[in-house]
Amino acid sequence: MSLNNTFIHHVYFWLNNPDSKEDLEQLVAGLEALSKAEVIKAFHIGLPAPTDRPVIDSSYAISWLNVFATSEDQDIYQTHPMHLKFIDDCKHLWSKVVVYDSIQY
Repeated sequence: MSLNNTFIHHVYFWLNNPDSKEDLEQLVAGLEALSKAEVIKAFHIGLPAPTDRPVIDSSYAISWLNVFATSEDQDIYQTHPMHLKFIDDCKHLWSKVVVYDSIQY
């Protein structure tokens, strides 16, 4: 995979029920299933790190980082049946989603 074409898709989720361990586990299970989409080259499911600096927003519940070989692969992912199923199955769990996409500088 050439780093020059790499597309990073980073999604942050806030839960409707932030204290629900079951909702958190259901969202993580959905992301783990979604990670098997063939266009995803690498992924990371993360919790907020225990850091405390003024520039850090740790108010989210889960972050979902995806690496795609190209922006075209990310376009395929957006309409991929596994992605659409994930949204359908899990959208009731979140109150807010923020996405940061980046390409190689």
